[in-house]
Amino acid sequence: MKTLLLLLAAAAVFIAGPSAWGQGYPSRPIRLIVTFPPGGGTDIMARIIGPQVSRSFGQPVVVDNRSGGGGTIGAEIGARAAPDGYTLVIVSGSYGATAALYKLPYDPVEGIQPIILLGTTGLVIVVNPSVPVKSINELIAYARANPGKLNYGSSGTGTLAHLAGEFFKLETRTDLTHVPYKGSGPALAAAISGEAQLTLLSMVPTIPYVKAGRLRAIAVTTEKRTTLLPGVPTVSETVPGYTVIHWYGMWGPKGLPRNIVLLWNKEVAKVLQTDEMKKRLAGEGLDPAGGPPEQFLDRIRLDVEKWRRVVRETKITITD
Repeated sequence: MKTLLLLLAAAAVFIAGPSAWGQGYPSRPIRLIVTFPPGGGTDIMARIIGPQVSRSFGQPVVVDNRSGGGGTIGAEIGARAAPDGYTLVIVSGSYGATAALYKLPYDPVEGIQPIILLGTTGLVIVVNPSVPVKSINELIAYARANPGKLNYGSSGTGTLAHLAGEFFKLETRTDLTHVPYKGSGPALAAAISGEAQLTLLSMVPTIPYVKAGRLRAIAVTTEKRTTLLPGVPTVSETVPGYTVIHWYGMWGPKGLPRNIVLLWNKEVAKVLQTDEMKKRLAGEGLDPAGGPPEQFLDRIRLDVEKWRRVVRETKITITD
C-alpha cells in the first residue's frame, strides 16, 4: 500500500509538474540570444520584444548578441542551453539558409523547440549611389558588362542574404563577387561607404538609409510591392520566379516545457497585436505574424528544404 501511494503521488507530480513549474516562472533574468551583431534586423526585433515581455514577466530580458558563422554560433549556444526557459533565441530567415550550408551539431528542425514566428518581410536590393543603375534590368546589364567587378555584401557566409545573392546570380546569369560581413549592420556600412557596391538585406535596417538617400533601392524580393517603398518594383517583375521571404522568429532548446513555450507564445503574441507594436513593425517593414509554435516549425522546415535545394542547384560551398 505504501508503495502504491508513493507511485500515485509521483504520478500526480508528473501530471501537475509543468503547470506548477510555470507558476514560478520566471524567477530570474532571461537571456535572449541574438545571432548577429547590434544594428541588424534580428537585434532590432529583440530590443523591441524584450522590454515589452520583461514588463509582463516582472523579470529582465537581457539581449545577448552572439554573432559569427552566419548566425550558427549563437544558434548553437541556444540549442545546447538547458531547456529551462532562461535561454531563448531570436533568429532570422538566415537560419534556414545556414542549415543548407553548414554541418550543424544539432538538427535545425527537430533539435530545437519553436516558440513563435514574429514577423515577415522581404529583402531589398540596394546599391551605393555611385553605381550607375536604377533598375534590375540595368543592374543585370551592368553586371554582365563588368563580370566580377561588382561586390555584393551579405550578413555572412551561408546567410539568407548570401544565398539570395547566389540565387539571383543563377537566375540572371550574372557574375557578382560575394563579400561576407559579420552581420547586416557591417554589410550596410560597407554598401554605404562603397566598399561593397550592393547588398540584399532585410528591409528592417535598410529602409532608413534608402529614405536618407545614402542607398538606392532597386527592387524588393517579396511577391508583391511593399507600401513602405511603393515606387520600388519586385525582382519577380523582371526575373519571374525570384522571390525570397525574410522572417524573424523565436525558439528555445529542445525539451523546453510545453507550458513555458505556450507562455512565451501568448505573451509575445499579445505584444505583436498591440496597435503601438503594429505601427512600429510596419515602420520597420514587417508584417506581424504570431500563430502557434507548430506554424513556426512548418516555416522553418519549408525554408530548410528550399535552401538545401538552392545550394545543390547552385553548387555553393562553405568556401564561397
